[in-house]
Amino acid sequence: MREHVAALGDLGEDAVLVRRRADLVGLGGIILPGGESTTLSMLLESSGLFGPLGDALAAGLPAFGTCAGLVLLSSEVLGGRPDQRVFGQLHCTVRRNGYGRQVNSFETAVPAMGVLDGGAGPLPAVFIRAPVVVDVGPEVEVLAVLGRGDGEPASPVVCRQGAVLATTFHPELTGDRRLHRVFLGMVGAGPVVGAPPVAGSALSGPGRRGVVR
Repeated sequence: MREHVAALGDLGEDAVLVRRRADLVGLGGIILPGGESTTLSMLLESSGLFGPLGDALAAGLPAFGTCAGLVLLSSEVLGGRPDQRVFGQLHCTVRRNGYGRQVNSFETAVPAMGVLDGGAGPLPAVFIRAPVVVDVGPEVEVLAVLGRGDGEPASPVVCRQGAVLATTFHPELTGDRRLHRVFLGMVGAGPVVGAPPVAGSALSGPGRRGVVR
């Protein structure tokens, strides 16, 4: 979570953590960080945040999900627990740990497209037990794809749908702030706050952004 806070700080935004239901009041946006998606889901449940956060997302609260955060925002998860809950705000099917276990983690450069392609070159990306997006709905805008080198077709690694931005990798672990800048543009001006007792980030009005942890 601290890496997301630092990334927002690099862009001149403050961040706060969201740990309780009351912390969601007045937020302008939220970051759902990486980690273990089933554990994050359980923490959101036990803290009483899952329902209220789901309602806020359904009402249009801007969200940025990275790695496990993307899994939580997706509409269908392959390889998860039968009782795993997701928010369903990004119409895609994802496979948990689709690139393999921790030992299969890697760094690479991802060709940028659309709003991310501003002449700055490929996006540096860190994949840690990353999910693979196996299918997206027509509402989803794919902003970057990556070939897996195993004969499988290239998969989306940066997606956007409405007020949701999500990546299968960890942009906060690099010095490139393009994705956080895009997210802040989706939120508008305002300070930064934080989000749930897992890892993430939330915003609350002009000049404010936040993080979940």
